[in-house]
Amino acid sequence: MTISPSFTLPDGRLIPQLGLGLWRVTAEETTRLVHAALELGYRHFDTAAFYDNEADLGRALRESGLAREDYYVTSKLWNDRHGDAPAALGESLERLGLDHLDLYLIHWPCPATNRYAETWQQLRDLRDEGLITSIGVSNFQPEHLRRLVSETGEAPVVNQVELHPTFTQRDLVRLHDELGIATQAWRPLGRGADLAAPTIREISARTGRTPAQVAIRWHLQRDRIVFPKTVHTERLAENFAVFDFELDEDDLIAIDALNADDRQAGHPDEMN
Repeated sequence: MTISPSFTLPDGRLIPQLGLGLWRVTAEETTRLVHAALELGYRHFDTAAFYDNEADLGRALRESGLAREDYYVTSKLWNDRHGDAPAALGESLERLGLDHLDLYLIHWPCPATNRYAETWQQLRDLRDEGLITSIGVSNFQPEHLRRLVSETGEAPVVNQVELHPTFTQRDLVRLHDELGIATQAWRPLGRGADLAAPTIREISARTGRTPAQVAIRWHLQRDRIVFPKTVHTERLAENFAVFDFELDEDDLIAIDALNADDRQAGHPDEMN
């Protein structure tokens, strides 16, 4: 069985680089999907309080019989719990049936509420208590990241953001590199236009790989942590079969060039 290779976070901790995202996976589907993913070699699962499937993920992980150190769980703090991270984390841990999270993220910065810096300090305290191994954020813009560093002296280990071939977030990723923040990609395959791009199709035909596999491989070789989401077991297997080939540098550059600043989800400044 192939297991996802690990990526070293800025805090020195290891994280499986390819995981399974559980956004919009129903509670009923979660258990089946997680069991199938574990059999294929997935060891990193990305959930959130808002997804309403933490309990089902936790149940599937317990049923697997794997030791706690053999899988990695990321969850996120929802928008209405800014400033209340200790209680929110406790609820997530109870639903998951875990005594700690490997990675906990502030889901959105919620600038209208303007409590994300306070919340970030709470995550730091919870990490120091041993309830979280690594702490990060999701959907943070440059000004939000700079403020965290300015006020606390500590950057998140990751920023999980929308990122796919037609939305590469070049300036944001450049800032991640400057501040020592790992980039995680959600919606990594974009929508149909991303995988239908002639560049992707040409590389797919030449390498004998599917367009989705080409896009995932692009993310991995650009040193991103990536969560392709699917509820279909055949796609689950396809998305994981990406460790036995490489794209050359010209291919990576060609995919980079597909950027069209095509944000497909809500803008972080408007999510509160």
